[in-house]
Amino acid sequence: MQQVISTENIPIKLWLNNIEEGALKQAKNIANLPFAFRHVAIMPDSHEGYGMPIGGVLATKGVIVPNAVGVDIGCGMCAVKTNLHSIQEKELKKIMGAIRNSIPLGFKHHPEKKDVMLMPSMEKVPQYGIVQRQFDAARGQIGTLGGGNHFIEIQKGNDGHIWIMIHSGSRNIGLKVAEHYNRLAKKLNEQWHSEVDKKMDLAFLPIETQEAKDYFNEMQYCVDFAFANRKLMMDTIKGIFLDFVGKRFEEFDFVNIAHNYAAWENHFGSNVIVHRKGATSAREGEIGIIPGSQGTKSYIVRGKGNPESFTSCSHGAGRLMGRKQAQRELNLEAEIARLDKQGIIHSIRHKSDLDEAPSAYKNIDVVMENQSDLVDIVVELSPLAVVKG
Repeated sequence: MQQVISTENIPIKLWLNNIEEGALKQAKNIANLPFAFRHVAIMPDSHEGYGMPIGGVLATKGVIVPNAVGVDIGCGMCAVKTNLHSIQEKELKKIMGAIRNSIPLGFKHHPEKKDVMLMPSMEKVPQYGIVQRQFDAARGQIGTLGGGNHFIEIQKGNDGHIWIMIHSGSRNIGLKVAEHYNRLAKKLNEQWHSEVDKKMDLAFLPIETQEAKDYFNEMQYCVDFAFANRKLMMDTIKGIFLDFVGKRFEEFDFVNIAHNYAAWENHFGSNVIVHRKGATSAREGEIGIIPGSQGTKSYIVRGKGNPESFTSCSHGAGRLMGRKQAQRELNLEAEIARLDKQGIIHSIRHKSDLDEAPSAYKNIDVVMENQSDLVDIVVELSPLAVVKG
């Protein structure tokens, strides 16, 4: 932990020294919520989000806050360790080309809907809810990467193995669930004359209400869908690897972890709802993933179970620049040269790609150093080739 702010209703504990003004204001807003529990934890990759800062951890008593989860519910990481120890550049380029041809990127969907057996069970979702309405469309989106900062990356670990890593979320179904329940919470908060200022964009649902129960179940479905989405993409990529490297390819470890969700947990002797928005669980011994940018290392980590962070850690390096700012201010040729010098098969081709350039992100070495009390590094992963959404 780097610093503690004690000027608000509850303390704000920060794992970084230089939090941007907008994110700090949002951290103070959540620290002054009447239902916020114990303290607020701000991870070292934190930056301004909607309502709550990305890289924020909020525990609440008796309510759930849709905007403290965010719009890409269940967004997260998965990684597979292979038994490959090296891969030729020629093979790698063929593999990346096949990935682009097999996995829809950005706004693209599959031309035909996938089998319903690939979708999570809808047993607990409310009848006529958002999930049921979006289910058929989501069958065309499962196994697709999406856009923004989502990526597929082939990496070389300092353990001597080739790894495959994916960052993706719940696609449009998660967005629709998030938007619906945030609008509903805003409407109900106005009817209840809530003391929470609507300008904060932190409308809440008391957990005993049907609306909160419905949101919790639909949110969990989106978390499950996001995992199924990553798993289907990983299965596709493993098949592509087999096509090019044959029987030499085997899978060892599979790691999956979400970083946008809320869950019932026990902390400091109380049952609370922990909201992680751009933060991952780091319970003692838990294996997780902290990615860098496409030009820096990523990490497989083991949680230390630090109670002060509500057993959480960062979800990545965190943005240093907004997307438009990066496109305005970064030099395209310099960013391309940096990645080419490292021998990375990358995705920066045009000025519009600069929002995902390495210089748009914080220094991952500083981020990892600032959370040395939250996780131990198990494997360092260096990028070899990247596909961005």
